[in-house]
Amino acid sequence: MTDRPALAPAGFDRPTLGLMLMLGFCLLAPLSDAISKILATDYPVLELVWVRFMIQAGVLLPLVFLTGRSLSMSRLGWQLTALRTALQVLGIWLMVTGLTYLPLADAIAIAFVMPFILLLMGHFILGETVGRRRLTACGVGFCGTLMVMQPSFVEIGWPVLYPLAVAFVFAAFILVTRRIAHEADPIALQGISGAVAVAGLGLAYLVLPNEGVLALEPVGTDWPLWLAMGLLGTVAHLLMTWSLRFAAASTVAPLQYLEIPVAAVIGLLIFAEWPNGLAQIGIAVTIGTGLYILWRENADQRALP
Repeated sequence: MTDRPALAPAGFDRPTLGLMLMLGFCLLAPLSDAISKILATDYPVLELVWVRFMIQAGVLLPLVFLTGRSLSMSRLGWQLTALRTALQVLGIWLMVTGLTYLPLADAIAIAFVMPFILLLMGHFILGETVGRRRLTACGVGFCGTLMVMQPSFVEIGWPVLYPLAVAFVFAAFILVTRRIAHEADPIALQGISGAVAVAGLGLAYLVLPNEGVLALEPVGTDWPLWLAMGLLGTVAHLLMTWSLRFAAASTVAPLQYLEIPVAAVIGLLIFAEWPNGLAQIGIAVTIGTGLYILWRENADQRALP
């Protein structure tokens, strides 16, 4: 088995561009998570998720109509979009809930069993080619992740399961996104997802007995943080959707390890959290793995006729 990525329909697979877009996601997503962590101390988590998708729908749906983008999809496309939206809502809710218990870098590091899960799912479910070099690089990156997160159920307790659940949910989310990325325009897809999420969470507000779950509290002077959380999250996931339009899931998965050092820096600047010596070695390993994957993909592209 070689390291050359599986070819998709002509005109779509551009692995280097896909990797660059995923890099943008890795820079923006932890910052959105950090803002969510700040707001979660004063507001219900489900309300944060609802407003997050309100902003996504409010920004992208007008853009869809102004630019003449199509919202049409096949019946299967609509079904997969509904599934994708449910997975995205669940994943964000799990992550924000986990952030109320765990430091930012720790939560993201624990969730980073996801690329390893995704690599295997992409191979066995989608039939994507995963060569030994990329598999080895992903394994090395996972070892670096273990050094960063240093999991301990004794010290952290059951909340460690939240980011672990995020890993499985978002692995499925990325695979579904990859399945419909060639059919739907990314902006239209994210706009539809935002609208579906707002409607679904609004229905949850009507049927849930505990009003504190979705209190609809005024944001007051916190409105810049709410807006930044929504915009950063929207742009980040849009970049992810675009990246999966141009590259295989197994190609971009290892690069996502770069979220960990980004989260560590943000944690230091905002929450005065900094990984210990072993975790710093792990961060260096993850960065090295990401750079190797970039180099390997460029080498593969140069080798193609």
